[in-house]
Amino acid sequence: MNSPALFLATAAIWGSTWLAITGQLGLVSPIASVTYRFAMATVILLAWCRLRGLPLRFPWRMHLGIAGQGACLFSLNYLSIYIAEQYVSSGLVAIIFSLQAGLNVFGARVLFGAPVAARTVFAAVLGVGGVALMFYPEFGLMRNHPEVLKGIVFGALGTLFASGGNMVAIYNNQRAQVPVWSGAAWGMLYGTALSAIIGVVTGVEWTFDARPTYIISLLYLSVFGTIAAFLCYLTLLKREGAGIASYVNVVTPVVALLLSTLFENYQWTIIAILGAALAFVGNFLVMRRGR
Repeated sequence: MNSPALFLATAAIWGSTWLAITGQLGLVSPIASVTYRFAMATVILLAWCRLRGLPLRFPWRMHLGIAGQGACLFSLNYLSIYIAEQYVSSGLVAIIFSLQAGLNVFGARVLFGAPVAARTVFAAVLGVGGVALMFYPEFGLMRNHPEVLKGIVFGALGTLFASGGNMVAIYNNQRAQVPVWSGAAWGMLYGTALSAIIGVVTGVEWTFDARPTYIISLLYLSVFGTIAAFLCYLTLLKREGAGIASYVNVVTPVVALLLSTLFENYQWTIIAILGAALAFVGNFLVMRRGR
């Protein structure tokens, strides 16, 4: 797949996962749900690597980087997001998460000396501003519902963990030369182990919801939302760098809103339409290559 196709596939899948995550909330602890999700994805991805004959043995020093990537991208990030969605709407969490674009660009600049194109910064600002306009009415919830602040804090933590995981992924892919598939498999294993440990330490009840909604959402999130989307994203990250790849997280809420319109009867307003236009313009600018 070329880079635009990787970008679109990642945005489409991740955009749909915000709706799918709502099927995971309720009877089962978020920590348990995240553990189940990545445990299933780990088994599938390890089996795929074995069938394809991909290397799964690395020096212990490489495992340190892979473990750091797994902890951030496949555990702490999603634990925070799942908890955040218990207190605030998925749209507001998506807005917070979209700020990862700027964090990644800044992080790559500070840690790796990566150049920052003015067009990328401008496009990211347009995108984040557009998404904020689309979900502007939800900010009013903070006045009447104090628990919204807790959701914002966990959403911000998830964004920071995701950005940190991206920085580790850049190092693993470009400096340590860790193969994307094999590195993701080990990373998911480490992330699953960390989530399970957190669950045991905090006394989580390892229950399971046998309703079709939970099972279908779990399968979708494990296979598509985790394996397919992350591999597309990490490949895009390796090819294009943090600035381009992280902008997926600005477009993702737009996809989530379109699905919300179809399945949750989201009501469009003039402000929402303006926000969508800004987000798509930002996406066009960041993906358009100069000579």
